[in-house]
Amino acid sequence: MASPNIEEFKQVVILGAGVVGLTTALRIQERGGYQVTIIADILPTDPKSIKYTSHWAGAHHVLNVTEDDRQQKMDLDTFNVMWELSKPGGEAEKCFLRLPQTEYYRDMCFKPPLEVMPDYKEHAKDTLPPEVEHGSTFSTVTIDTPKYLPYLASRFLASGGTMIRGSVQHINEVVEGGARIFTARGKQAVPPDAIVVCTGLGTRTLGGVEDQTVYPIRGQAVLINAPWVRFGRTMVDKDGTWTYIIPRRSGDVIVGGTKGVDDWYPVPRPEITRDILGRAFAICPELASPEVRNQRAPTLEDILPLVIEEGCGLRPARKDGIRLETEWFAAGKSDIKVPVIYNYGHGGYGFQSSWGSADIALRLLEEAIGSTARAP
Repeated sequence: MASPNIEEFKQVVILGAGVVGLTTALRIQERGGYQVTIIADILPTDPKSIKYTSHWAGAHHVLNVTEDDRQQKMDLDTFNVMWELSKPGGEAEKCFLRLPQTEYYRDMCFKPPLEVMPDYKEHAKDTLPPEVEHGSTFSTVTIDTPKYLPYLASRFLASGGTMIRGSVQHINEVVEGGARIFTARGKQAVPPDAIVVCTGLGTRTLGGVEDQTVYPIRGQAVLINAPWVRFGRTMVDKDGTWTYIIPRRSGDVIVGGTKGVDDWYPVPRPEITRDILGRAFAICPELASPEVRNQRAPTLEDILPLVIEEGCGLRPARKDGIRLETEWFAAGKSDIKVPVIYNYGHGGYGFQSSWGSADIALRLLEEAIGSTARAP
């Protein structure tokens, strides 16, 4: 059977190349019958920037505290995909680390429904640290973001997708001209069949959308080299502050964290770094090297030489949670209407809900333009 001509595919433009944009683009491209183009001013292979949150993520998969059934399903669907990707011998195994994760809660109101996770086991009350109300251990994955983001991008490109560096000032630019406004100057631009907006915090200033309910939750973390740590650990305090230990397959460990609502400060604060390391050492003295621990009781000073980097990112939160819906825009002065699907507002759970939200975005896309885009 002859391969379909590329002109037969439905043309879809994705705005944004963070983990949500990459995952959504990949899901649509691999569905078949679509030609997907990502347009973004920052790409996953660029140097780290405060404008690109996905580079700074920890990241591990631990369920949200929420009564939103949609959010829970997105998280669980994403976990199932990542669990499969991380299986031994899999193509993406090196992007993940499967490990035992321990969660401690000093207030039960912060405890999510972790019972659904593999190998879940509650800790006996008399084994818990002081002032801890609940503890459990289960199996999950951590994501090595410097490896995983390029993996998504390369898989997307290998499946036939296109990635363009471009700065979109107003949604109408792409509604009227599609991706060609960046690739074919002087030639007639045409509206795409659909657009998916995955611009995170940038949605505040994207003309034609300008969602002012989007706001940053600043997270500061410390990267240390501690390849002997092969478990995850989190402590959630009564005020909602949480301290986490997130090892990566590479041997690096992300230590955090903070939740600075509406805090736009773009560089690490030294006093916060010290506070993070102090909290982390209190719940995980194993951060000190085995050589030190075999000789004497470790101290916080033993952790400082292990620090590789301090960083901070602006989690793209939204007051009403993730926006997943469709809006129709007129393409210039023509009678053509283009569906714009929104998929943004993930806060600190972009990696954790990425595949689940991509599935919903794909469904909204197909509802908008029909299911006739199937390849022969």
